[in-house]
Amino acid sequence: MLDFYFSLPLIVRLIIQGLAVIAVLFPLGAACSMAERKVAAWAQDRPGPNRARPWGLGRIPIIGPILGRFGIFNLMADGGKLLFKEDIVPGHVNKFYFVIAPIVAMTPALSTIAFVPFGAYLDGAGRVLPVMLADVDIGILGVFALASLGVYSLILAGWASNSKYPFLGAIRASAQLISYELSMTLAVVPVLLWINAPGTPGTLSLVRVVEFQSQSGFWGGAWFVFVMPLSAFIFLVALFAETNRQPFDMPESEADLVGGFHTEYGSYKWSLFFVAEYGHMIVGSALFILLFCGGWNPLPWLPLSTFVGWLAPLGAWTAHPLFVGILSICIFLGKVIFSIFFFMWVRWTLPRFRYDQVMRIGWQRLLPLSIANLIIYTIAIALLN
Repeated sequence: MLDFYFSLPLIVRLIIQGLAVIAVLFPLGAACSMAERKVAAWAQDRPGPNRARPWGLGRIPIIGPILGRFGIFNLMADGGKLLFKEDIVPGHVNKFYFVIAPIVAMTPALSTIAFVPFGAYLDGAGRVLPVMLADVDIGILGVFALASLGVYSLILAGWASNSKYPFLGAIRASAQLISYELSMTLAVVPVLLWINAPGTPGTLSLVRVVEFQSQSGFWGGAWFVFVMPLSAFIFLVALFAETNRQPFDMPESEADLVGGFHTEYGSYKWSLFFVAEYGHMIVGSALFILLFCGGWNPLPWLPLSTFVGWLAPLGAWTAHPLFVGILSICIFLGKVIFSIFFFMWVRWTLPRFRYDQVMRIGWQRLLPLSIANLIIYTIAIALLN
C-alpha cells in the first residue's frame, strides 16, 4: 500500500496529503472548543458538559457513559446547532466584507500547516525523512508570512460590522499583532543562527531545526528549550498574544467590548472565527514544539532513529516506514496536545490584562528583552565558532 502511494504522481500525493491534513486539523480545531470547556470545568471543580445523549447512545454499556462523560456527544450537538441555526446578518453591516471575514480567518489557519513537518519516517538507508506538505528552505518564514494574514479577518470583521465595539476590537488586534510579532521573530533568530554554522548552506527549514536537535553529543541532542530558555519564554508569551489567548485576548474582551470583533456575528460564521483561532493555536503549538522541544523526538538526547533501534528486538516491523511514520506523528501530536492543554490551563488561571498593560509588556518589556537575548546569543555563537 505504501509503495502504491509513493508511485503516484507528486501532485496527486500533495493533494491527498493536503486533504488529509485539513480533515484532521478542522475537526481538531472544533474539538478544542469542547476540550476548552472540559478544562474550564476541571479548573473550577465541576463536571462540565456531559448531558447530551442522542438516540439512546448513552445507554450503550461502557462506551456510552464514557463518551457522554467526556462531552463527545455535546460536541456533536454544538456542531449541529451552529450549522442549522438561523444565520442573521444585521442590516447596518457591509455585507460583502462581513460574510468574507470568517472565510479569510480560516484560510491562513489551514494554509500554514503546509510548512509544518508533523512526523518522520526512515528510508532504506536509515535516513530520517520528514512527513509534511512543503519541505522548503523558507519554512519558518512561510509560517510567519501566512499566519500574520489572519489579523486581516479581524480587521475586516470589525470594520464591516459598522459598530464601535467590533471596530475597537479590530484596532486592538492590529496593534497587538505588530507589537508581539517583532518579539516573536527576534526570539527565533538565535535558533536559526545556531543551526546555520559557518560554511554550511543557510536555511530556514523547520526540518533542519529538528535534525539539529537529533544529533549525537550533549549540545547536538539538547532541545533548544534547555539551550535557549529565554528565547523559548519570549516566543511562548508572544504566541499567546498572537493567537489572542487570555490573558492577551484584547480583540474580544467581554469586559469592555461585549464580544469585540465578532459582536455582530452568530451561527456558523461566528464558529468559524473560533475554529480559526484554535487552528492558529494548534499550528503555533506545533511551531513551538519543532523549534524548542525536539519535534518528533521522544526525549532530549534521544532521537527518533535511536528510539526505533531500541524497538528492534520486537520485530522487523518496527523499522517499517509506515510504523515509524505513525509513531513519530503520535509523539509529535502528544506534545502538541499537551501544549494546547497548557494554553487552556493558563486561560482559566490568569486574569486578563488591561489594554495598556498588553502594550507596555510588548514594547517596554518583551521587545528589549528579545533584543538583549539576540545580542547575547549572537556574541556567544560567534565566539563558539
